[in-house]
Order: sequence, then structure tokens, then C-alpha cells
Amino acid sequence: MKSCREATRLMSESQERNLYFSEQAGLKLHLAMCAPCRNFGKQLRILRRISKSYAEGGPEKAED
Repeated sequence: MKSCREATRLMSESQERNLYFSEQAGLKLHLAMCAPCRNFGKQLRILRRISKSYAEGGPEKAED
């Protein structure tokens, strides 16, 4: 099983590149058993969404 350090590294790398099948399989196995790493993954997705929104000019404006 992958360590938490390796799992978080792979989650970060997955934002920039496609993971190999063996990396994906090991990560999924780790995430199935590790709640803290699942939480890290959720936080990473939220940060990416916020960063993308900021880069595009901020939050979406409410339509009138």
C-alpha cells in the first residue's frame, strides 16, 4: 500500500498529468482505506476550483 506522503504527491501530480494505471490503482486502494487522504483530495479539488475562478476574473456574477 502507498504511504500518505506518496498518495498526496500523486493527487497533486494528477492535477498536472494523467497518472499511469498502476499509480491510479495504488492511489484508489489507499484512498479506500485512508480518510485523511480523501479529505486532502477534496480540499485539493476545492482549491483548484477557487484558483481557476480567480484566474478567470473572480467569482461568477449573479444574473439579474
